[in-house]
Amino acid sequence: MNVAEILTDGYTRIQETVHAAVEGLEPDDLNARPGEGANSIAWLVWHLTRVQDDHLADAADTEQVWFTEGWAARFDLPFAEGATGYGHSSKEVGAVKVGSADLLLGYYDAVHARSAEFIGRLDGKALDRVVDEAWSPPVTLGVRLVSVLADDLQHAGQAAFVRGCLERR
Repeated sequence: MNVAEILTDGYTRIQETVHAAVEGLEPDDLNARPGEGANSIAWLVWHLTRVQDDHLADAADTEQVWFTEGWAARFDLPFAEGATGYGHSSKEVGAVKVGSADLLLGYYDAVHARSAEFIGRLDGKALDRVVDEAWSPPVTLGVRLVSVLADDLQHAGQAAFVRGCLERR
């Protein structure tokens, strides 16, 4: 198994978990917050998708799907168009409302397809390329890809947990 196959497998696991957490839910459940200050499935999936879109587009030197495919307009959220959810307050989390599972999954699947295309072309040497010099030590592509993978799997797992809580109410 090569590096592209390993990373593709990991990112596909995010996709599977996202679909399991979102499919078949109505807007009320997607937007529900299981407790005061808690994250909704809508916010968790939107956020993990925005982070993947933002970080991988930057690493691949491409534009974000959020902008190029009109997702920002479709979501029509009440904050800066480039927001990813990082550092969002509880009020901002609550402002992420979606009208359907199709909206969330459509954006996620578009980002996943772009990510898989980029990752599928990688070899081991590519992972050593520095993609962010704002950190000490600078962040390599390999570190960035694993960081996004880990973060997205955590958020997808949280979305699955919230779904379980909602189903057991």
